[in-house]
Amino acid sequence: MTKKFANLRARMTPESQTRADEKARAMLAEMPLNELRQARGLSQKMLAEVLHIQQPAVAKLEKRTDMYLSTLRSHIEAMGGELEVVARFPDGAVKISNFSDLERPLAA
Repeated sequence: MTKKFANLRARMTPESQTRADEKARAMLAEMPLNELRQARGLSQKMLAEVLHIQQPAVAKLEKRTDMYLSTLRSHIEAMGGELEVVARFPDGAVKISNFSDLERPLAA
């Protein structure tokens, strides 16, 4: 018999619920492109249509470890997001603004 998550969660101690929430937030804060796409409810085919490319190109892009920022930005924007480049240092973080001036492709 399956159990509802809400019932299981209700039986957890408040401390366990807090730990679970923190772990879930950490997992959602960092993920590879393919998981991000899936979390946004998009298939590779759907994303390819928005980007005006073929589905295998999306698969290839999601496996890459090195790409142009403009390519990554297009991918993120096709999912409904906005790309920001942030440099983190021990004494704070700085948003790099150079890349916001990159020419954006015209909407179709």
